[in-house]
Amino acid sequence: MHPRNELLTGIALGAVGVAAILNWQCIYDKIENVVRRRKPSSGRVKRAALKNEYDRDPEMRKKMEAYVLDLQSRIVTALEEIEDEGDEASAAFDGVERRPGKKFRRDPWERPNGRGHGLTCVIQDGSVFEKGGVNVSVIYGDLPKAVLERMSAYQTNMELEKVKSMKFCAIGLSMVIHPRNPHAPTFHCNYRYFDTDNGGMWWFGGGSDLTPSYLYEEDAVHFHTVLKNACDKFGEDLYAEFKTTCDLYFRNTHRNNEMRGIGGVFFDDFDRFEASKSFEMAKSLGNSVIESYCPLVRRRKDTPFTENQKRWQQLRRGRYVEFNLLHDRGTKFGIAMPDARTESILMSLPLTARWEYKHSPEVGTEEAKLMDAVLTPKDWVSL
Repeated sequence: MHPRNELLTGIALGAVGVAAILNWQCIYDKIENVVRRRKPSSGRVKRAALKNEYDRDPEMRKKMEAYVLDLQSRIVTALEEIEDEGDEASAAFDGVERRPGKKFRRDPWERPNGRGHGLTCVIQDGSVFEKGGVNVSVIYGDLPKAVLERMSAYQTNMELEKVKSMKFCAIGLSMVIHPRNPHAPTFHCNYRYFDTDNGGMWWFGGGSDLTPSYLYEEDAVHFHTVLKNACDKFGEDLYAEFKTTCDLYFRNTHRNNEMRGIGGVFFDDFDRFEASKSFEMAKSLGNSVIESYCPLVRRRKDTPFTENQKRWQQLRRGRYVEFNLLHDRGTKFGIAMPDARTESILMSLPLTARWEYKHSPEVGTEEAKLMDAVLTPKDWVSL
């Protein structure tokens, strides 16, 4: 059997959203890509030549775990402040008095045999946020020999005949927020780090993306501008590259390549800089989460809405569910893994959604405007 067909077991990060799950198939592909980038024409690489450029920072695991826990705390605090402000429009729509704000439920967990731990923070049926999660995971495991053999093209000092597996660590934060109000956008982000105990394999990955039901161009410009500013500190070409990757990945290919939302940035197996600089880049984007998203919720959460607008939100959430269950690599492979934290994996799904047969918005409506944006990627920063 080809190694690809043997590597379908997922490694859950216990987080939410796309790329919140690492799996053998994804790791296999990432390693193959890294090997392809680093392999010289001779087909062999001296280990010493790779040491300074590619070896992991021995303290990076501690640094990354401390960072994502701090980021999680800051994000949850910011969202709880908005939650306490309430959503007058949703309360009026439901015919109830202003709902009291809810706090995130904090759920610490550990995997058996010391193979990882994390903190899941969730909110449901809140005053502003109908459902959401901000989750952190630290996972330890073993890469099987089939994966290690893919590494041998540049790990020339590895005695593979004596190695059955290699220990790895994956650390990440992932977040999905679904507000009640149809005018307030859904948001997703994840930022993560992966490395091995030896062999020098490490990379960062992640990104942020926005999924509105109604398009406000000023919101799109704000969101993408904040992300571009975070990227530009490390290279003026990074934002355009990461935006394109995001636009191409978050698509419902079964629906004429319709994008899940209006994009953002997305990057994976990133080791282009040395470790400390790559870490700073991931932190710059992670630190942009509150600035990029929270002002949009405050701007839209009290906007009055109609029954038809709520129905449209539910239809767009249906598209969100379709992507996460049909196309998201993390969900597809992670859900079948041993010891999978199913509740965390499916935290990305909204509380409610809707499907209608052959629904299509009328030409010239606000709903049609949104459809144009998700079918045709736009340069929001230049607007």
